Amino acid sequence: MTYQIELWPQVQAYYDELGMTHRRNVKVALHALREEQGDIKALGGSLTGYSRLRVGSYRLIFRYRPGRVIECVYLNHRSLVYEVFEREMVDHLHEGLARRSYRSGGATKRLTRKSSAAKVASPRRRISPSSA
Repeated sequence: MTYQIELWPQVQAYYDELGMTHRRNVKVALHALREEQGDIKALGGSLTGYSRLRVGSYRLIFRYRPGRVIECVYLNHRSLVYEVFEREMVDHLHEGLARRSYRSGGATKRLTRKSSAAKVASPRRRISPSSA
């Protein structure tokens, strides 16, 4: 079964800053994640409840939500992702602060399959296979 992908603002912003090749690799990995494919590993310790998707030298931190939704919450280079995410985000995520500010910050970006080429839907920008 297919999952719906939601991208938090940090993930979208980091994605937008990547070079063309890395951006394309992340995009392909996100599409595969919809089917739970890719190098996925459940995280432990203080990151229990989250998983990571390895995309070359980048790591995407995500969690499964009810209703077959994968919530992508953090993307960064592998040398920084766990330390920064754990230090800066986990406390806020568990308290619900980041979620409230995320909801008030704008539309949720969702990965949907409307044709043979899936796109990230956004009121500001659409990412298509030809633009990555």
